[in-house]
Amino acid sequence: MPNSTSSASSHDAAALAGRTDAVALTDRTEDRPVYVIGGGPGGLATAAALRARGVRAVVVEKSDRVGASWRGHYDRLHLHTTRRWSALPGLKMPRKFGRWVGRDDVVRYLEKYTEHHALEVVTGVEVTRVDPAPDGSGDWQLTATGGRVLRGRAVVVATGFNHTPRIPDWPGRDTFTGELLHAAAYRNPAPYAEKDVLVVGIGNTGAEIAADLAEGGASAVRIAIRTAPHIVRRSTAGWPAQATGILVRRLPVRLVDRAGALLAKVAVPDLTDRGLPRPATGLYSRVREGAIPVQDVGLIDAVKTGRVTPVATVASFDKDTVVLADGTRLTPDAVIAATGYDRALEPLLGHLDVLDGRGRPVTHGGRSPKGAPGLYFTGFTNPISGMLREMALDAEKIAKRVARAPR
Repeated sequence: MPNSTSSASSHDAAALAGRTDAVALTDRTEDRPVYVIGGGPGGLATAAALRARGVRAVVVEKSDRVGASWRGHYDRLHLHTTRRWSALPGLKMPRKFGRWVGRDDVVRYLEKYTEHHALEVVTGVEVTRVDPAPDGSGDWQLTATGGRVLRGRAVVVATGFNHTPRIPDWPGRDTFTGELLHAAAYRNPAPYAEKDVLVVGIGNTGAEIAADLAEGGASAVRIAIRTAPHIVRRSTAGWPAQATGILVRRLPVRLVDRAGALLAKVAVPDLTDRGLPRPATGLYSRVREGAIPVQDVGLIDAVKTGRVTPVATVASFDKDTVVLADGTRLTPDAVIAATGYDRALEPLLGHLDVLDGRGRPVTHGGRSPKGAPGLYFTGFTNPISGMLREMALDAEKIAKRVARAPR
């Protein structure tokens, strides 16, 4: 049986009395609601923004609780964006969470957010396909588990940037006799004490896991790098990197690249002799290609002191051995693949011509793809100004557009 979280009782109605009339008057009997697929930050934010405009929104979440992906992240994780600029519409994050909010507090916030906005959330139901309604009315039809067929006036897809863990199909991967896991399965360094560990990938996740392992007692930690990343301090003299990201986002790429290079020389040591050279391409040029800078939460010091050793990227596996691109052969006890995720939207939407060549939505926020009016996306971009901030902005744009559309 699916679970439904709703606050439509008289007690909750009284609790809503101090909020906008639009929220209090949301009609929960509307049989053509807006369906929001995904109960993470993007989906919840959009549902709250819709509800604030008197539009019924039903969040459909395949797991048993909201914030499922956040619950599964590693223990050490904190937001790389500030508490102030990570809050979703209509509810600030508590000051007691600190400037850099931890994983568990993010989960608590999402739970409180759902309660505070009296969101209508159905858990334990997975939407497997989205189609235009067959009667040509302009509505949308959702096929879900258990033979359910749902009909709504609009659909918001918020299934998440980090949806399906991806491990490259390295030659010989299946023959590896050591432990091989994706970063999504990593929790803390305790199981790797006194072990030799290779982390593959130097995005924010790989960099933080490598530092975590080094601080947590692994006997050796290496990090395999395909392309040297831009590394920025999370905060410099109290000024958060996110603030810079917000300020420069609309500036010319060449200008930001130059400024980023100057800042890196001042704030980040040259680790070339440690195997981590400065990137050859500009910071913002890389961002435009989808490569977000690595925010330092321990990696610089770990590399500088030799507790984490950068090595070449992985080429193949040979039983107990990992063969690197430069021919080096390693025999780690464990390999942790911080190699990213797939959006996995093709089964849901691949037939609608709304995805680009990389499987990502062609639009986000308040714009629908051409030929698919009433279909919206949020949470599939990762700007340097902050993903949660982007989701909050998207939520308001989507809600405004839906509220203005004829019913």
